[in-house]
Amino acid sequence: MADHQEAYKLESIPKMRRFSLDAGYLGRRRHMVHGLIEVDVTEVREHMRQYKADTGESLSFTGYIIYCLGKAIESNPHMHAYRNWRNQLVIFEDININSMVEIERDGRRIPVPYIFKAVNRKTYLDIHNEIRNAKNKPSETDEVNFMQWFLVLPAFIRRAFYWLVMRVPQFFRQYSSSVIVTAIGMFGKGGGWGITVPNFTLTVTVGGIARKPGVVEERIEIREYLDLTISIDHDIVDGAPMVRFVNQFRELVESGYGLLEA
Repeated sequence: MADHQEAYKLESIPKMRRFSLDAGYLGRRRHMVHGLIEVDVTEVREHMRQYKADTGESLSFTGYIIYCLGKAIESNPHMHAYRNWRNQLVIFEDININSMVEIERDGRRIPVPYIFKAVNRKTYLDIHNEIRNAKNKPSETDEVNFMQWFLVLPAFIRRAFYWLVMRVPQFFRQYSSSVIVTAIGMFGKGGGWGITVPNFTLTVTVGGIARKPGVVEERIEIREYLDLTISIDHDIVDGAPMVRFVNQFRELVESGYGLLEA
């Protein structure tokens, strides 16, 4: 009886996936605390829908999260601290936040890391416009060209480079940040949380949005709740400062802070 071989195909793993492999390798020794929270974004979403109806332009929801996050970190600066090679905490005045933006390259959209610098000095519209401009940048940027070259290097060389720059925060900030916002809400409709690779002092994972009953001024209404995962390096931040930060961050988002300027 002849052996039957099932049909299959081979695909190359995109080079950009090597960043994820490196992040998993580097984050394996971090001691993270994860908090799963719900944030009422009913008024925020309504404002954004009304803005689009009036102007035809969609406001960036991720940009709004980055804006509120910068303000909350400004009041709780240890949330973006770095630990250097002398086991000291390094806290910069300006707050940089990592996220991903999609750019056009070779006829397709690809996500690339992007650093929003000094977000504590910017308005929400500043960040919104920065995201829009970043998406429209030419594909042949210095950042993209560096990544294409860097990701060709063997894994042990890339990880040695990470190990070195992460112990010198002043150098590390040229390539990354201690804070990242990552969005997984597009995985499907409805609510849901996600826990990403722990490789930063603070990671905010933006999950899904669910419509469900909520209590407003002692009455029940249908509200929109955003699921957020707050992941914090417990080697750098203690529990009490973490709770204060999370409470302030939630209050900023729910109040629509800064949206009146839009």
